[in-house]
Amino acid sequence: MPLSVSLVPCLDDNYGFLVRDEETGATAAVDSPDAGPILDALKERGWALDIILNTHKHGDHIGGNQALRERTGAMVVGPGEVAERTHVDWVVKGGDCVSLGATEFFVIDTGGHTLGHVSYYASGAATVFVGDTLFAMGCGRLFEGTAEQMWASLSRLAALPPQTQVYCAHEYTLANADFALSVDDSPAVAERAAAVLEARALGRATVPTTVGLELATNPFLRAPTLRPVLEPAQAFAEIRRAKDEFTG
Repeated sequence: MPLSVSLVPCLDDNYGFLVRDEETGATAAVDSPDAGPILDALKERGWALDIILNTHKHGDHIGGNQALRERTGAMVVGPGEVAERTHVDWVVKGGDCVSLGATEFFVIDTGGHTLGHVSYYASGAATVFVGDTLFAMGCGRLFEGTAEQMWASLSRLAALPPQTQVYCAHEYTLANADFALSVDDSPAVAERAAAVLEARALGRATVPTTVGLELATNPFLRAPTLRPVLEPAQAFAEIRRAKDEFTG
């Protein structure tokens, strides 16, 4: 099923995404860090906005919702925690399905960064939008959830097919690569870190990544391998603590 995705740089290091079902022309914005760049991107492409898919409640993901609704009439979809802060037309949870034209997005519970965080997975297009749960070579901080909850969420994403394109919401990869090198001496990590350094030096985005690439080079998904004497969730918690304390 044809699906096109456009990255829209917003704020300091956020990405918003415009997602278009090519069969029908239906278009969604995944998160809304800032309405202005998203509206500009829509105008440049000549697209109308039908849906806003929010992953979680933080302001750098929902800040443009109201302006986008007012300018486009788009329907807002998101987890219950978003509805506590701004208008939501349809509150979703893990197991729900949202249609964008001919494309179906399955809602995955990926709490941990916030308790109600969700991700949107289009299996037919092998594409998942993960907000701040999984980053290229990293993962989100545990602002609300436990390490056990976050490990379960990451495990759900890691179980997707390895070719799945992963769209994360921040350009954090260079800093994540520095940390990964400090805890993982895998040649694959060193090779990827060098590629990330080159890409950023040239001003290129490091998003999207893939599930397979993250399984091979992301220290949070590799935590049980890096800390084999610990239970997987405990291994993850130790790596997460190390990242929280990392100063480079």
